[in-house]
Amino acid sequence: MKKIALVLKGYPRLSETFIAQEIRALELRGFEITLVSLRHPTDTSTHPIHQQIEADVLYLPEYLHDEPLRVLKAFWKLGTQFSLVKVFKQFFRDLKRDTSRGRVRRFGQSLVLAAEMPEGVEQMYAHFLHTPASVTRYAALVNDLPWSCSAHAKDIWTTEQWDLSEKLAELEWLSTCTAANHSYLQSLAKDPSKVHLVYHGLDFTRFQHVDRISRADVNGSSADNPVKIISVGRAVPKKGYDDLLNALAKLPKDLHWQLTHIGGGGILKALRQQAKALGIEQHIEWQGAQPQLTVLEAYRESDLFVLASKIVADGDRDGMPNVLMEAQSQSVCCLATDISGIPELIDSGENGVLVESNNVAQLTAALDDLLRSGEKRERLGAEGQKQLHRRFDVKIGIDQLEKLFDDRG
Repeated sequence: MKKIALVLKGYPRLSETFIAQEIRALELRGFEITLVSLRHPTDTSTHPIHQQIEADVLYLPEYLHDEPLRVLKAFWKLGTQFSLVKVFKQFFRDLKRDTSRGRVRRFGQSLVLAAEMPEGVEQMYAHFLHTPASVTRYAALVNDLPWSCSAHAKDIWTTEQWDLSEKLAELEWLSTCTAANHSYLQSLAKDPSKVHLVYHGLDFTRFQHVDRISRADVNGSSADNPVKIISVGRAVPKKGYDDLLNALAKLPKDLHWQLTHIGGGGILKALRQQAKALGIEQHIEWQGAQPQLTVLEAYRESDLFVLASKIVADGDRDGMPNVLMEAQSQSVCCLATDISGIPELIDSGENGVLVESNNVAQLTAALDDLLRSGEKRERLGAEGQKQLHRRFDVKIGIDQLEKLFDDRG
């Protein structure tokens, strides 16, 4: 049984079910995991899978001034270790290039982690290549432990290349969930063989398919029976909800639809104001963040899933949105944009529909077409569910991770 310290930015989080899924799957393969969280939870509920995870959680000081005695105790405990000199040198090299308070906080958190490392940990493993990987890297230097990482989206595309390259040089291996990520990270690595494409996939024991009642006759012609659209995602710029609202507002007034949005996020209030200004607020239900069973039931009641992801100014973007896979698992037709790893999941016209990102006209046209054709929605949804089971079973990715931990960790 391999003992791993798994470092996360926050735990538990409703928006990161794919990580919880992976943690539980590794536990079932015999790995003994201690979760290390850089932040305390902010969500008011959890998913069922969080209740199944057996790992203990070590919460580091979220801000160093909140627990100064704990930080000082860590310095005192580590003070005689020669490796502390090495990690201080690395920290000051990094600080010259990144003078943010976040850099200092990450270093302080890493010293607390190194001092409080659970006995017997053989390897450290971070989810996300920015903040969690920085804390992991410093703590691994102090305790002379191998470390590895899983990289996804924002952590790759908003991190400076020097930071990525140096981490790639030091870690044992890295997994990432899209071909675009894989190619980019390999280009920055001295040893490209360290970088592995691992789709996180979906656990079909939790997303069991149920037979849907056909709604092929629902074509948007009746106000009493509108087409039910769903979108699940955080209200943040990269999800493209502003584009989706603009596209919906351009639909003919005699085409009847109802949108349900599930997810929290910092721009939720602004989106609601936008919907009101566009005159479509009566067609939208904003449910906020919800537990997984509620989300699953919402998929099953919906006719069309839409996600208008885009690349924003700082480079942030989606990777392989799990919500698309979740919707496909319930045979819901998916309409999305053609960025990052989404085309690896959806072959437009075969198992869903893709449009250009930032192209409201294309999005409106695709919505118009799919809202009017229930038969097309059901055909694409059924094919999406079939290919998902063929290519994106979580077991495939966990097999890859288990081999990486055993062979290179």
